[in-house]
This record gives sequence, C-alpha cells and structure tokens, in this order.
Amino acid sequence: MKVSRLAGLALLVIAAAAAVFGGRALLTPVGPEPQPPVAGAPANLAASIAHGEYLAKAADCVACHTAQGHTPYAGGRAFRLPFGTVYSTNLTSDPDFGIGRWSDDDFVDAVRKGVGSHGRLYPAMPYTSYAKMSRDDVLAIKRYLMTLAPVHEAPPDNSLSFPFNQRWGMVFWNLAFFHEQRFMPDASKSVEWNRGAYLATALGHCGECHTPRNAGFAMKSRDYLSGAEIEGWKAYNTTADKSYGIGSWTDEQVAQYLSLGHAPGRSSASGPMADVVEHSLQYLTPDDINALVLYLRSITPAEGDASMRSTVDLQPSAARASNPVLPGTVATTGAMSRGEHLFAGDCAGCHQWNGAGRQTDYASLIGSHAVNDPSGAALVQVLLHGTSLTVGGRTQQMPGFSEAYSDSDIAAVANFVLSHFGSKQGTVTAAQVSAARAAK
Repeated sequence: MKVSRLAGLALLVIAAAAAVFGGRALLTPVGPEPQPPVAGAPANLAASIAHGEYLAKAADCVACHTAQGHTPYAGGRAFRLPFGTVYSTNLTSDPDFGIGRWSDDDFVDAVRKGVGSHGRLYPAMPYTSYAKMSRDDVLAIKRYLMTLAPVHEAPPDNSLSFPFNQRWGMVFWNLAFFHEQRFMPDASKSVEWNRGAYLATALGHCGECHTPRNAGFAMKSRDYLSGAEIEGWKAYNTTADKSYGIGSWTDEQVAQYLSLGHAPGRSSASGPMADVVEHSLQYLTPDDINALVLYLRSITPAEGDASMRSTVDLQPSAARASNPVLPGTVATTGAMSRGEHLFAGDCAGCHQWNGAGRQTDYASLIGSHAVNDPSGAALVQVLLHGTSLTVGGRTQQMPGFSEAYSDSDIAAVANFVLSHFGSKQGTVTAAQVSAARAAK
C-alpha cells in the first residue's frame, strides 16, 4: 500500500456516508449458492486427499496464517502497512486462541463477511473475494482445520495507529466498497471456464494482489489483474495483453508457471508469488490448472498503470553476445563496471553470463519480468533477501546479500542485471535499496 493512500483511507467515513445518503441500500443482495461442478473439490480428486484440505490449499490459507518458522495455521504472520502492523489469526482447533469454539455460522461470517471473534476484520483478510465461495466449500475448509492439532498460542496484537485501530470503522469501509455476492456461473461459458473463474476469484483471490487499489484501498474493478505493487514486490499484469501481460505466453508456459513456479523462456516465481505456488497452486489438479489458464486467457487485455508497464526483451543483446562463462561486454568495453564485477563474483556461477541458468532452470534470467522492469522493485527484493520455492519436494533457493552488500552495491548489481539481461536502463538507487532494506 502506498503512503499516499492514507488520506483516502481517512475519508472512508465521508465516502460511506455519501453512499448511504445517496440512497444506497445498507445490504447488498446476495446470490444463491453455486452448484457443482463449479464449487467444491474436483470430482476426480484422489480419495486420499481430503476435500477440505484441497480447498484450503486452493484458497492459500496456510501462507497467510503461518508465521515464518512457526506451526502451520497457528497465525502470527505480520502484514506491515504504512499505518501499522496486522497479524494473521490462529486457525487451529485450539478453543481459546483458535477456532475450536466457533460455530459453522461464526466461521462462514468470518470468511465471507469479514466478521470475526474480535469484531470486524481488516481487508488484509481477503473476505471481499472469499464472499463468492459457496457455504459448502467454506464449511469443508472448517472441517479440515478442525482436524489440525490445537496450538495454544495467541498471535501478537495488531499495532495500528489511530484511527486505523478502530475496528468499528470497517463498517463504513464495507458500506463503501464491499459487495457481498456469491459466485454465479456464466451460462454462456463452458464448465471449465466457470471452474477457472471460481478458482481465480472465490478461492485463489488472484485479484487481491494483481489488481491496483483505489484511494480507499479497494480493488479497481476496471483494472482487474492489470498489475499492482504489494509488500515491495510487483504482482505483474496477468491479463491477455501481449505487451505487458501474459498474452504472448503459450498455454504451456502459463500452466507451468502456475503449477511449478517456472515458465520456460519466461519468469520464475519469487517472493509472495513463490509462496502462492509453494502452498497452493502446486497442489491443484492438472484439470484445475488448465481451467485457470482458460480463465486468465479470457481476461480483457489491459495495459495497467504506467509504473507497471515494462516490456520483456526475450533476446537481450548483451546476453546474446555472451557465452555461459564469459561476458561479451568485456570484449567491447575492456573493463567491468562495479555491478558487473559483483555479478562475476557472486552471481555468474549460477545464472551464467548468457542468462541460461546452471544446474536448474529456475536460475535462468532471460524473459524474466524482474530483470526487465527498470524500477528493479522485485530484483532489489531478491538481491537483498533472497527467495525460496519448494515444489514437488525439491527446493529452489537463492541467497540474499543484505549482509554482504552495501546499498550502493545492490543498486549497482541491479542496474547491471537490468541492462545485461533486459536491455533496460535501470533506475535503482542506493536510497531505494535502503528503503527496501528497512521495510523488511
């Protein structure tokens, strides 16, 4: 969330009042529950996999409700915002700090209406998307969560500045921005498309990260999936736009990126997207992955905000002039820049000078969004903090260099990588790196 949005958040009461006095109904119509085969786990799901567990993974519950190094679903993960920190809740069966005493209605209200045991939930919990889920699916997830061993641990208290620490204020935000409606299948579309739409919107809540926000931190529906910045990373454009989205990707590339976290000739998932692949998407059946691909292909192409627009050079000249062990640029300039020198010492062994990647395809750089974005947002995050992705029991990992490199070193490496592997003039500064380092 950008700091400039704080002013918009402070005006939510005014916006809500305007909506009410303008004649808007206090209650939004709620559609009927969807019927299979759109809702629920796939009919051909292996009997050994619990229905609710599959849906919990499809909804990516564990990624948000698990603090690093702690018990899964026990909560405590920090979401740092410009006005404070929100911590995720305990979803284990513990009766005191978890959901052990929650009724079915309690759980459904929390998931689909944003009303929890402590009052109104903040939209860091994506109830605005989960509202589309069927009641049966929500309760299947609850039944699975109740099988988890209770963890008698309370998450830290939220630390929010006034007036954002007043939960009752969310009533006005919901009046202005929340439309509680169930997913309704489109009769003009195929069953597979509708399944993909349900997975992407109600369960996977893709729009929560990949759609830009307005002044009140609500999703801009007109710019759906056109890309947004989140937690210092960029959730890139996933519309069918051929220049800035995935319109020029093959179906196989999109499917492999979703299920494996790597698209040959394109990007590898890192940061928050790596979490989504690791905890959620890799567990979806091939049919569900294909349904997601079909749905994403149908999204109207959108260029997105100017800050999100970066074309991807699939044949960067400097990388093409290099071979795996030698950079072509040295033969041209006769010397290495600071960034190039650092890359030679710590990066070339894995990524290679031609960007093909050594030992693992995940180390390839050609076609990556991160090395084609002049702002270097994702690149700085990876260089500072590293990234890790475990798929199929195998971990792909890149170490961070926050302790070994100064801010100016990180900026120099980032700008070299952008130039060499993306043919872009990088704009990364030491001040930008310092801010990213402090925000962790």
